[in-house]
Amino acid sequence: MSVETVTQDVVEEAVQLKPKDFKGKVDPDWCPGCGDFGVLSCLQKACVELGLRPHEVLTVSGIGCSSNFPGYFNAYGMHTLHGRALAVATGAQMANHELTVVVTGGDGDGFGIGGNHFTHTARRNVDLTYLVMDNQIYGLTTGQISPTSCMEMKTKSTPFGSVESPINPITAAIMNGATFVARGFSGDAKHLTQIIQQAMQHKGFAFVDIFSPCVTFNHDNDYPFFKPRVKRLEDEDHDPGDWKIACEKAMVWGDTIYTGLFYQKKNVRTLGQLEPVLDEGGPLAFRPLGLNDGQGRRILDRMM
Repeated sequence: MSVETVTQDVVEEAVQLKPKDFKGKVDPDWCPGCGDFGVLSCLQKACVELGLRPHEVLTVSGIGCSSNFPGYFNAYGMHTLHGRALAVATGAQMANHELTVVVTGGDGDGFGIGGNHFTHTARRNVDLTYLVMDNQIYGLTTGQISPTSCMEMKTKSTPFGSVESPINPITAAIMNGATFVARGFSGDAKHLTQIIQQAMQHKGFAFVDIFSPCVTFNHDNDYPFFKPRVKRLEDEDHDPGDWKIACEKAMVWGDTIYTGLFYQKKNVRTLGQLEPVLDEGGPLAFRPLGLNDGQGRRILDRMM
């Protein structure tokens, strides 16, 4: 073995990161026991195991308890508008497709206010990972029904029980064109970490719906509810290439609720790969603007 090879190995070993290296400067202010702590920990572990560095990752969020995520995670981060995280993340990914873009949010932010963006990001197959901390309630506004709340659920906004049918995020994502669709549970950290890793390695729109119990405002869908019901698809030799069976598994809700990879379609060109302007010259963010200093300054002055 050459001295050069040994030196390189030593350097790589010296810069090996740990999950704590992805810990943000701000401590989470979630309620003790909130499932979002588990999601944060799993993403940190996934990034380390994938060999990523903080400067190679961008987290984008909307509004809600889970959307405070970028402040708690050491990487580039953007805390955007309610329901608009996917739109902002699409712009960032298209401007610099060398970044690993992870969008984090909740069920209200993603499927309610941001439902339209969820549909179109999936059909465009934007190359990013979308982690939804699905607690089946609006937690930040102290307990109203969300798009994934069950029928007859009693909350502050539905004291006599909800009369609305919940959305099924898994079937919606598959039908809208997402090429990686999975579900995790924050109470099963090892499995969730594996799912997040797979999602981040997937080329295309990777969606992970994560059961992340709200211990303060949702006492219907808490840890004791999920733990005896959650079953891994991997234990049943599920074929993620069959979208029909994936949808059938996703609609099972009772004594058994499935987690794992429901559906994956590989080798589908992403929006970035289909956009001719990105074919050459590297990321747009690193290309010359084509403006002189004076023109650039006038544009910035009008925007500030």
